[in-house]
Amino acid sequence: MDNFNNPSTSIKNWAIDDRPREKMVLNGANTLSNSELIAILINNGSKEKSAVELAKEILQLGSNNLVELGKLSLKDLQKIKGIGQAKAITIAAALELGNRRQVASTLDKPVLNSSKKIGNYLQPLLKDYKFEVFAVLFLNQACKLNHFEIISKGGITGTVVDPRIILKKALEHDATRIVLCHNHPSGNLNPSRADETVTLKIKQAATYFDIQIMDHIIVSEEGYFSFSDEGLL
Repeated sequence: MDNFNNPSTSIKNWAIDDRPREKMVLNGANTLSNSELIAILINNGSKEKSAVELAKEILQLGSNNLVELGKLSLKDLQKIKGIGQAKAITIAAALELGNRRQVASTLDKPVLNSSKKIGNYLQPLLKDYKFEVFAVLFLNQACKLNHFEIISKGGITGTVVDPRIILKKALEHDATRIVLCHNHPSGNLNPSRADETVTLKIKQAATYFDIQIMDHIIVSEEGYFSFSDEGLL
């Protein structure tokens, strides 16, 4: 808890305009800085530092970038003196909700009929993984999304991407078109030989079911790579 005998660190001793909760009530959440919003989550500071000061340290741990902050583990957050497991869990939960809100805004069967739309849709879903995941977008004839699913984790070279599983799910979700997708945590968007091999393997299998492989998209924080745009399909 805050040390209320120390007026320099106790938020209760600050001017009302400087208190995050009061500022939110008076002016709205959008007027608060990132550190002030995190301070509200923290609730109480430590003996040495106010909640806002701790929040600034947390932001620095994520290079003052909310995207980077969202990648930190609970143990990473707890490296800051004054941030225990409970506070770390609260912060991580809030960041995850923010990420899900971003994803949810696109979940009402969006039309994904271009590599740009697909890349923009996939980035918030896959970019924060620290390991490779292979996923599939299952679309109908009008390119509306019927279903999204992560098929395997650990990378194409680390796990077997079975075309039978993908095509079985495509039939289950009434998909006539599918988009293969995976992330590159390294940031390098260039496809590997394994990426190209598995794409061809799935494409060949899909022809027997009259299912079109629209694209294979690789995403990272840097952007996306489209097999279709580059003539690799």
